[in-house]
Amino acid sequence: MKINKRLHEEGTKAIMITLAVIVAVVFVVNWIWPLQSVWHYLLYLFLTVVVFLTVRFFRVPIWRKTTIEKDAVLAPADGVIAANEVVMEDEYFHDKRRQISIFMSIYDVHINFFPFDGEVTYYKYHPGKFLLAFKPKSSADNEHNTIILKDKKGREILVRQIAGFVARRIVCDLQPGDEAIVGEELGMIRFGSRVDVFLPLDAEVKVKINHRTVGKETVLAKLK
Repeated sequence: MKINKRLHEEGTKAIMITLAVIVAVVFVVNWIWPLQSVWHYLLYLFLTVVVFLTVRFFRVPIWRKTTIEKDAVLAPADGVIAANEVVMEDEYFHDKRRQISIFMSIYDVHINFFPFDGEVTYYKYHPGKFLLAFKPKSSADNEHNTIILKDKKGREILVRQIAGFVARRIVCDLQPGDEAIVGEELGMIRFGSRVDVFLPLDAEVKVKINHRTVGKETVLAKLK
């Protein structure tokens, strides 16, 4: 899916619902307390901020340019590196992999990007809990999507979209056989979440814990 507009299509419904609720709140408040006061103005200010943050959440960073480097795996999301460790990956690879986790706050761009060129060879949705996304167990226990990408050299990486305590909707309509083009949209997760990337153990990691990533610009690692 190519990104060519400033507001993600998923935002339309959310923004309309937010505006409808705000109109209802303003109507009820003014019906019960018609005389305008400082409390009315504070409420209007608060509701304006809510609209601003909702619109901002669904922003699309069309000004960004994809980093092009040979053998690079780019960050699939904006956020902070919350984990960089060797773990046992039991869903697909069934062996040890290097896991890099990116925690996305509600202030980050929440579109997820393909981290390298290749093909989607595996996709599976897992229902689950809504634990805080930065907790280690959230990778397996929370609602999540697992996506396997394979490049022309046969190298595979796993990308996992994980819903968090606030996030209640993972958006991804991929299917096995779909083309993965680095920097294009993979999906998105609404309102705070996490993305894990599982790499081969010999990958050369380029980021550290607490490093801030920029989706499709930051190089996470180089593959051998």
